[in-house]
Formats: sequence, C-alpha cells, structure tokens
Amino acid sequence: MEVLDGKVALITGGSSGIGKCIALTYAKAGASVVVASRKQENLDKVVEEIRAFGRESLAISTDVKIPEQVENMVKQTVDHFGRLDIMVNNAGRGIPTQPLDISVKEWNHVLALNLTGVFLGSLAAGKVMIEQKQGKIINIASTAGVIMSPGMMHYSVAKAGVIMLTKNLAASWAEHNINVNCIAPGFTLTERIIQWGILAPEQYDDSTPRLLRPPVPKNIADLALFLASPASDQITGELLIIRSHFSWDRGSQ
Repeated sequence: MEVLDGKVALITGGSSGIGKCIALTYAKAGASVVVASRKQENLDKVVEEIRAFGRESLAISTDVKIPEQVENMVKQTVDHFGRLDIMVNNAGRGIPTQPLDISVKEWNHVLALNLTGVFLGSLAAGKVMIEQKQGKIINIASTAGVIMSPGMMHYSVAKAGVIMLTKNLAASWAEHNINVNCIAPGFTLTERIIQWGILAPEQYDDSTPRLLRPPVPKNIADLALFLASPASDQITGELLIIRSHFSWDRGSQ
C-alpha cells in the first residue's frame, strides 16, 4: 500500500516547477491529484503524466487571486472526488524590483498572488476539512520570508505573511484535526530560476558538497509528501526551511 492511497490532493501552481513535482510525487504515492493554475493547456499535460501512474486526476484553470475561482476549484474537487484530504497552496511568483521602483499596483499584485491566494485557498479547503474532521494544508513560502530580500521586498513581505498565516490557522484548526504547515525553500533549480540566470545546473555536480548545492523541486516535493502523510500527524504550525547556498551566504537563521 502506498502512503497516500485513497487520499485526494489539490495543488495550486501545479503546472510547472515545484507544484508539478509535488503533484507527480503525490500521484506516485497513491493519491488522486487535482492540479490548478491559470493556463488549462499546461495543466492538461500534467494530468496526462499523473494518469500514466494509474491515478485519477483533474485540471482546473484557476486564478488564486479571485475568491470565486478558488471556491469553484475546491467545489469541483469535492464534487468529483467526494472529499479533499490535502491542500497545497503553492501558486506564487516573485518580481525582482528595487523598493523605490515598486508601484502600488505591483505591490498589490504580488501580495494578492503570494499571500491572499494562500489565504483564500486555505479557507476554502478548511471549510471542507472541518466538516470531514481531518485534513492537511501545506503552504509553500520562501526563505525570502525569513531573511531580508531587498531586491524583492514585496515578495519577501508576502512570504513572511504566509508563515504567520500558517501558524495562526494551525492553532485555530487543531481541534478539527487539521494540520497546517509551511515549507520555505531557498532558491530552487526550477525552470524559471534557471531562465533568470540566478542558478545554472551545470555549476554543480557530485563533487559539490550536498548542502552547498541549491535544492531541486524534488527536495521540496519529498518534504511535502512527508507533511501529507500519516508520519506528520502530530506536526502542525511548523515552518520547515530548505536552505540553498544563497541562504547560508546571507546568514539566515
């Protein structure tokens, strides 16, 4: 028996990068998986990969900044599968901008995507999980929410908010057997980070000490699997940091 057999998981930002890797990891572990992001065509490709593992899957085009779309995403999941056991609020994106260049419009957009989206996803899933009397919510923050990130101040502020949102929901919903935890990765070797030129995979090989290499999406997905599994049943309200070598250089705590 796989560790997530019979479970239903919903992952936002599930069409690429960390979210896609979590979705595939959950499918391999036995879960039925719903993936959500804005572009349906990208989601459909992930659904095909999930179904190749013999798992049920559903793709729901969703803008996590819009309450009605988030509510619909959760409703479609429950209508189709009858339950929701695991919610992963992963959708988010940073926009590198110096503080004096951040417009109010950009500030509001970054906070809406990275913080309000997590709030909306957690509340929509929480309503279902309270009725079920169990559930697991996993929020993806960033080390930018723990250490200063002056080149992405609005993103950093949003991710710090995700961490505190996690802790407050964990305290509020513990009586309903709902675990709420947060993963904060450092710079991770996703397609986007590589395209930005921040990290290049060819810089690292087996001769580089493991803890001095940047994490890859599977590192985050493996931790998300643990937090979704029965092994984490007594863990809630926690922040788990996956450091990159940049985090060490900046003296993160």
